[in-house]
Amino acid sequence: MGNLMLYSGIVTKIRAMQSKLLTRQDFEDIAGLKSVPEAIEYLKGKPAYSQYITEMDSSLYHRGSVEKILYQSLFDDYSKIFRFAGIRQKKFLKLYWKRYEVDLINYCLRIVFNHYSAPFDLEYKKRFFDRYSDISIDRLITSGNINELVDNLKGTEYYEALSRIRDSEAATLFDYDLALDLYYFSTMWRKERKLLEGREKEMFLKDFGTKIDLLNIQWVYRAKKYYHMLAPDIYALTIPYHYRITVEEFKALVEAPTLEEFERKVMHTYYVKRYKLEDSRSIEQKYRAILKHLYLIDRRRDPYSIATINAYLFLKEDEIDKLTTALECIRYGLSRGDALGYLGGVAK
Repeated sequence: MGNLMLYSGIVTKIRAMQSKLLTRQDFEDIAGLKSVPEAIEYLKGKPAYSQYITEMDSSLYHRGSVEKILYQSLFDDYSKIFRFAGIRQKKFLKLYWKRYEVDLINYCLRIVFNHYSAPFDLEYKKRFFDRYSDISIDRLITSGNINELVDNLKGTEYYEALSRIRDSEAATLFDYDLALDLYYFSTMWRKERKLLEGREKEMFLKDFGTKIDLLNIQWVYRAKKYYHMLAPDIYALTIPYHYRITVEEFKALVEAPTLEEFERKVMHTYYVKRYKLEDSRSIEQKYRAILKHLYLIDRRRDPYSIATINAYLFLKEDEIDKLTTALECIRYGLSRGDALGYLGGVAK
């Protein structure tokens, strides 16, 4: 009864929000459209996005502008959930927000490393970061180079990890990306999970542990397939924690002499056996499918818990990823069938 009382309001709110998620038919319709403006007009009729598109000037009907709308919708949903949350739920939501902070820093790293002439385009995120984060967008947008960017992160938890990379000199964008990702996952696994208790902590460990395992498998796969990296270099790329994959199994994956041998060994891991993934989907699509299954099972088993928050935010983010992919497919003139292949299914 305790959890029912704690979560009844927020669960009711999330159920109402979930009714606005796009359906399989919506994605099939979007995949068949011929231009990005057509897709934007289609989304104009969807409650989750209509208010933002209605406020847009039609001259801005292009992919870059619509992506801002998608993320505004996501952050607004986060804000609605946060307003309904009690102390325990807010604790979890503050942990969850860190992934958006990492995405923001990654975006800024690309701006300064690649010397983009266009200014930082972060105004649409500012009100959310002013409310939920220690990171100041007002400071970040003044960064003209990597030194200034790192200095503008002083006072945040990310400064120390990135300043160590900067002080090593001659660091690449890849080095900064890796340092940021390793800091995020290691900190969440070792420290932040201690902020949660009981059932919430159990679910966090299972969900985040699974994510670490699956990301490590993805990174090893990419290192072997695209970069032909040797085992010592691959170890340096991966998160030094394991959940369902043993140290011995992971060592065998990293040190597999060929990509084919790596793929054979993956077939014997817990995740392939548990989720029956012997199909033609890409490793990235399988990763998303496992997480979706995990979050939805958690929600079904324990709806009056953080599982409902976790599942909804995952579904919303997945919807945005698929919409972004669909817009890119439309932009390049792909057929409806090819576009649906890239979408790899829908979240609902």
